[in-house]
Amino acid sequence: MRFSIHASRAAALAAFVLLAATALAQTTSLSGVVNVNLASAEELELLPGVGPARAAAIIAHRKQQGPFKRLDDLLQVSGIGEKALARMKAHCVLEGKTTAKLAGGS
Repeated sequence: MRFSIHASRAAALAAFVLLAATALAQTTSLSGVVNVNLASAEELELLPGVGPARAAAIIAHRKQQGPFKRLDDLLQVSGIGEKALARMKAHCVLEGKTTAKLAGGS
């Protein structure tokens, strides 16, 4: 009996966390683009799936190898695979100004 109570509480908590995460994702969206050749770490972190570690890896790769020539070159950065690139690619550019901003909305 005790196990089933704990299991149902755990299931309810998991459902709550999932709903909260979904709501947060829907209320925060990215508009604009990030120039991956010029962006600061803070600007790179605006990209979906990019936190401090990936931003630092992008900058380190850029410093060692020079500017990215194609967006697919981001696959050479440690920690960026096909799925991560797919999430961020629509918001990445190689030239021009970084215009990305997080915007609230529903």
